[in-house]
Amino acid sequence: MTTTETFSTTELIVSVAARELAGKARVFAGVGLPTLAVDLAARTSNPDVELIYESGVCGAHPEAMAEGIADSVVVSGAESVVSMASLFGYVLQGGNVDVGFLGAAQIDRYGSLNTSIIGDWDKPTVRLPGGGGAVEIMPNAGEVFVIMRRHDPSAFPAELDFCTTPSPVRAREAGVGIMPRGRGVTKVFTSLGVLSRQDPFDELELTSIHRGVTVEQVRAATGWDLKVSDELTLTEDPTAAEIDLLRNEIDKVRLYLR
Repeated sequence: MTTTETFSTTELIVSVAARELAGKARVFAGVGLPTLAVDLAARTSNPDVELIYESGVCGAHPEAMAEGIADSVVVSGAESVVSMASLFGYVLQGGNVDVGFLGAAQIDRYGSLNTSIIGDWDKPTVRLPGGGGAVEIMPNAGEVFVIMRRHDPSAFPAELDFCTTPSPVRAREAGVGIMPRGRGVTKVFTSLGVLSRQDPFDELELTSIHRGVTVEQVRAATGWDLKVSDELTLTEDPTAAEIDLLRNEIDKVRLYLR
């Protein structure tokens, strides 16, 4: 049942993402909102989901909210801990990850990501932490989910300020090397709605909008001519149970909830 209680944008997009994880066996999740979504999915839509962290932890069962991939809580109770070489060489590159779940500062129409700089390379306005393992996750996971707190033209530009993590489209345009095994970004969860694509070479299109948001608002907040699905849906609000889990069991200290 949908709640009438006030909820935050973060609670909304995390709840929507958790539902999309139903049926996904192994999820390689970045720390932050992706971890919140996987934890919520494990308690609701997907109790058998296997959480993988970049630090080499497979089958993680964190005893508390992780503050980073090296946080000791991600190891406690884990099914296994392997070297990073084994994690990337066998687990990820071996095709054993269903979903890579990432965040980003910018994303383009084909799902390439920027987590390096905002502005000019020589004199950036903002210097970001970089891609970490995302450049391996993008081509090797079966598909990639991205979660974005903001949806505006600076976060969804026509051209990235810098491409940290190329999509399959960029890989094909480069014309060298081996084509990615995965489909790239298939879902983007934002403060305004959900963008999706299925074919690795398609553009992202708007497939769901949140309550109170219009298509015109989403298109105006996107830096390219955003396509809109013929089967556009209205996003379901978080349920009272989902909100309670997020606030009172998963992120009690409000580390990521806002």
